[in-house]
Amino acid sequence: MVRYHFFFTGRVQSVGFRYKASYLAKEYGLTGFVKNEYDGSVSLEIQGLDEKITELVECLKRDRVIRIYSMSKEKIDLVEGEKDFKIKF
Repeated sequence: MVRYHFFFTGRVQSVGFRYKASYLAKEYGLTGFVKNEYDGSVSLEIQGLDEKITELVECLKRDRVIRIYSMSKEKIDLVEGEKDFKIKF
């Protein structure tokens, strides 16, 4: 189990990014949250198996509407007891 904090820039707001990330996280059994930032970027904190997190990010990169121009990734501490994935507003 690992947890990462991602920042995505590009055409990532108003294109279904949060909803797709939420759908994929639930499909892959991942927990955490995704939210839009005021500067137009999107933050994603995600926890689970490293391979599944990689699959989720690759699916987002391949989306026909979402355009990720840059992405940063930082490993952070696990959140014990977290049970689901949320979209934060």
